[in-house]
Order: sequence, then C-alpha cells, then structure tokens
Amino acid sequence: MENDPIEIVILSGKGGTGKTSITAAFAAMAKDFVIADCDVDAADLHLILQPELYHEESYPGGTKSVIDPDRCSDCGICMDMCRFNAVGLINGHYSIDEYACEGCGLCNMACPEDAIRSVTNENNNLYFSNCRFGPFIYGMVGIAEENSGRLVSRIREEAKKKAREEKATIILVDGPPGIGCPAISSVTGSDMVVAVTEPTKSGWHDLQRLIEMIERFHTKIFVIMNKYDLNESMSDTIEEGLKEKNIPVLGKLLYDEQVIHALISGKTIPEYMKEHPLTHELQRIWNKLLKINHYK
Repeated sequence: MENDPIEIVILSGKGGTGKTSITAAFAAMAKDFVIADCDVDAADLHLILQPELYHEESYPGGTKSVIDPDRCSDCGICMDMCRFNAVGLINGHYSIDEYACEGCGLCNMACPEDAIRSVTNENNNLYFSNCRFGPFIYGMVGIAEENSGRLVSRIREEAKKKAREEKATIILVDGPPGIGCPAISSVTGSDMVVAVTEPTKSGWHDLQRLIEMIERFHTKIFVIMNKYDLNESMSDTIEEGLKEKNIPVLGKLLYDEQVIHALISGKTIPEYMKEHPLTHELQRIWNKLLKINHYK
C-alpha cells in the first residue's frame, strides 16, 4: 500500500561491528517512526533506549521432554536411548535436563511406562514499550530456547501494527548479526537493508555472505563502513569490492572511544557527542536514507 511505512533493517555479517549503536543513533534522529529490536538471541538495544514497558507476553519456544516421577519405573531406557546426554540419574531417579534436551521425542516413544511427555516452553518474551524517542517493540529468547525466527516475525508484525496506529512513516529494525534464521526473518519482505561492516578480513568475508543472503530476497542493500580509519587499506579493499557488486556505501564512520562512554551512560551517540564529527556523519547518512525513501 502507498501509505505503508518503509521498513529499514540494520544488519551485520558478524557481531561487534557497531550495528546497535548506529541503530540507536538513527532512532535519536528519526521522526514519526517505530523501532523494533529483532536481535532476540542477544537483545541489547533496550539498554540504550531505556524503555518503559506497558505490556509483556510470553511466546512459545521449543518442546522439551519431562519425566513423570509417579509413573517412572527407573528402568533407564530413556538414558540409554538419548543421544544428547540429556537424561541423568539423580538420587536413584531419572530426570531430564531441560537445557540439554533437544525435544526430539525419542524417549517419549521408548518409555514402556508412558511416563515421559513433551511440553512447550514459554520462556521467550515479547515486550511492548515506549522509549524517549517513540514506540519500541522487542523480544528475547530464553536460555537454550528455539523459535527465534518466529519471534522475529512476530515482532515485525507488531511493529507494523503499531506503525499503522501511529501513522508512522518508518519502521527501524535492529536485526541480528550473521545469516541465520533470525536474520532471514528480519530481511523477508523488508524494503531495504543497511549492512554495517568493519575494516577487517573477517568483516569483509562475513559481509559478502550477508550480501549473498540478502540478494536472494531481491532487497535493496546499502553499506555503512564503521571504524574505517582503523585499517584504511582494508576499508579501500571493501569499498572496491562493493563497487564491483554495485552496492552503495552510505558513509564511513571514524573510530572514537567516546562511543564506549556513551553506551556506558545509556545514551545514543547524538545525545552524548552532540557536535562531534561522528554525529554529523551519522546525520548525513540518515538524511541520505530519508532521501532514498523520499522522506523529508
């Protein structure tokens, strides 16, 4: 639809490139927007945005097996059958380690006493909040839980609903690093991806893998080179490689230790470093993104 908000997803080929710091900086500059943190396996954008929750709900994770001690005869078949070493003998009775269990259900079928059943864990969480910049929706996957890709899809759905309610023009998504299921769920159906990279060989290698994944969805790709001055030779190599792929570099950001102090203070770069060249470059990049998407 013509009036639907533009969904901009910030991704990185690897962790530690500065993706979340850049997303938070854009949030401080944006207007009429909704922000979503889809890095559900290691959500940390809320540490900077410090939101106020108004609603929280659980989201189903994977299935785990549980032994009913009243029906168990302690025969030990379940432990013999389990290939994940999830069954243990404690004080003469068998139990299943919820963190080691893969939920395959083999022990359920093998148990002669029908004493083992599968249960769905509710350890994943979805949070609805407001931060100092606007509406903010995020989620967290519980320890050793599954369905991170589905949780990402749910977060994006809720962000779109909120954007329509607020008549927001942009949905800003902080996506997960890498090319796994959560990253794929973040890209699917989005309008554009901004990939954040750093000037290292591993950064370039992981960026190329990320680009290959994004291209499968025919989504527009742009790149931000973070901390480019730490290895300008490698930065030039990456930039040349991106030119060959016809992928635009939106901008290049300097390394500055003040960014660390901003994060410790729970502030975005524009808030902590108001007249700093890094802030001016981030503002220039954000304005460029708005122009690409025909927003003022």
